[in-house]
Amino acid sequence: MNDLMIPLDTESKEPIYKQIYFYIKEEIRTGHLACRSKLPSTRTLARNMQLSRSTIEMAYDQLVAEGYLEAEPYRGYYVAEIEDLYVMSPPKKEAERYPQTVEAHCLYDFSLRGIDLENFPYHLWKKITKNVLSDAKKELFGSGIQKGDYELREAIRDYLHRARGVNCTARQLIIGAGNEYLLLLLHQILENNKVQVAMENPVYKQAYYVWKNLGYQICPVFMDASGMLVSQLRKTQAKIAYVTPSHQYPLGVVMPIKRRMELLSWALEEEGRYIIEDDYDSEFRYKGKPIPSLQGVDHAGRVIYIGTFSRAVAPAIRVSYMVLPLSLMERYEQKYSFYSCTVSRIEQAVLACFLRDGYFERHLNRMRANYKAKHDLILNEIQDLSGFEVSGENAGIHLLLSSRTGRTEQELIESALQNGVRVYGLSEYYIGESKRREDTVLLGYANLSKEEIREGVKILQKVWGAE
Repeated sequence: MNDLMIPLDTESKEPIYKQIYFYIKEEIRTGHLACRSKLPSTRTLARNMQLSRSTIEMAYDQLVAEGYLEAEPYRGYYVAEIEDLYVMSPPKKEAERYPQTVEAHCLYDFSLRGIDLENFPYHLWKKITKNVLSDAKKELFGSGIQKGDYELREAIRDYLHRARGVNCTARQLIIGAGNEYLLLLLHQILENNKVQVAMENPVYKQAYYVWKNLGYQICPVFMDASGMLVSQLRKTQAKIAYVTPSHQYPLGVVMPIKRRMELLSWALEEEGRYIIEDDYDSEFRYKGKPIPSLQGVDHAGRVIYIGTFSRAVAPAIRVSYMVLPLSLMERYEQKYSFYSCTVSRIEQAVLACFLRDGYFERHLNRMRANYKAKHDLILNEIQDLSGFEVSGENAGIHLLLSSRTGRTEQELIESALQNGVRVYGLSEYYIGESKRREDTVLLGYANLSKEEIREGVKILQKVWGAE
C-alpha cells in the first residue's frame, strides 16, 4: 500500500506526527485499515506527503509502541493482528460492557504501552549507525553468533552488573528480538511441557498469553503489598514462578528483600524449580534507592533473568536479553544453540556502541528526569480529584486510581471515554474471576505531553467529580 491519504491541518497546534498517528490509529480502530494490511514505508509516505522521514518515523514508532502496528525487519509496517484491537461487530457481552469503546472520539489516551519518543536521540542513533556501517567489515554481514554478538552481550553484562546487581558472564546471556521469542526458546530449554507455571494475579498479560498458548497450566497467585504470596505459591504444583519483582505490572508493587528470599527458598525446596524474573520497568523508580535484581541474590542458579530495551530505548529496537543459570546454559549449548540470533547484527553493533560509550546511561538519566517531571505533574493534578486512592506511583510510568465511592471501573471508563479521555481497567489483568477488583483504573502518562496530561486530568476532574 503506497497511496495512504492522510489529511493534515496546517493551522493546528497539534504536531504533524501526532496528526498522522491519530489518523492511522483511528483508521485501524474502525476497521478501515484491516489486520495485516501493509502501510507505506516511512520513505514513501514522507515523499508522498512532502514531509521529513523522521516525522513519519515518530508517528509509526508510537503506533508500534502501543501495539497498533508491527514492524517486520526488511518487510515493513503491518497492522497488528491483536484480538479485539478493533471491533466491527463486537460480541454482545463486550458491546454491553464497553458500548462507547469504538464510537467515542479519544482526545487524550492514558495508554500504558507508549513511551516518550519526543526525547529519543534520533541524530545520535543515526550517527552511530552511520559510523558502524562506515567501519563495517564483511564479517558484520555474516550470520554471527547464535547467542548474539559478544560485544553486545559483554556491554549488557557490564550494565546489568553495575545498574541491577546481576551476577553473570557474557556466556550466560542470550540476545533475542523481544521477550516473546526468548520465552519460546526458554520453553524448549526447560524441556518439560507438563509443569505448571505460577503467575502473579493480576498478571502481565503478554507473558501470560505466551505460556498459555504453549500449553502450560497457569496457576494464578494473588498478591499483597510485598508481591506474590509465597504461602499461596506453595499450595500449587508449579515448577516455575514468573514474577516482576522490581515493579510489578500492573499494580506497581516493589518486592522487598524478605519476600525475595522467601521466593528463593521455595525454589530450593524441590529440584527443577525456577523463578523467571522479568525486570520490567526497573529503570524508572522515583522513591527510595534502586532495588537490586532478584538474580543478584541467587547463589543456587534458580533465577532466570529477562529484560528488554523496549521501554528504556524504543520499542522498535526489539532487543531483549535472557540470563540463564549455568546449568541451563550448558543444556542450551548442547542441544539448542542451532537457533540463529533473531536480531540484526547491524542493530546489535549500534546498540553495543550505545551502551559501551555511555550514551545509554546518559539517555536513561534524561528519560528518568523526563518521566519524573510527568510523574510529579500528574500526581499534583489529581490531588483535586476527590474520592480516589492513588497507588503504584513510586515506580514505572503509570499509576492506579481506585474509587472510594463505590463507582465501578466500567462506569469510570465509559464516562471518561464519552468525554474524550481513555483510561484502562485493572480487572482486565486478572486471571480468573475470584477477587477481581472492578473499582480501579490505570493511567499511563509516558506518551503524553505535560499539556496533554493537564488537559486530560482536567476533563477527568470535571467528569468524575460531577458524578
